[in-house]
Amino acid sequence: MDIAVRKVKDITILDLDGRLTIGRGDVRLRGALLDELEDGQTKLVINLDKVKTIDSSGLGELIRCKATAAGKGADIRLLNPNVKAKKLITMAQLVGVFEMFDDEALAIESFG
Repeated sequence: MDIAVRKVKDITILDLDGRLTIGRGDVRLRGALLDELEDGQTKLVINLDKVKTIDSSGLGELIRCKATAAGKGADIRLLNPNVKAKKLITMAQLVGVFEMFDDEALAIESFG
């Protein structure tokens, strides 16, 4: 998985491209998130637009990212989760855990 990091105002967007699965995908996401948190970023958007596959380990990593961010006073939004990702989140009864957006501008505005 490739992860591009960009900034819009004071919000960090992690653009994921590839497979968010056990092994490389989940490890790369965790590393990228920790780097941003260590740099003091508190408003993060994880863009899943180009994530082709997500498995239970990938979902677990999203949950760990949310918990890790919260522990450091940061917040995470999900952008462009595909149908499979939404289905996994719904099946795991995590709909209320993540704020999900299909529009980048709305995700950014949601931070107030």
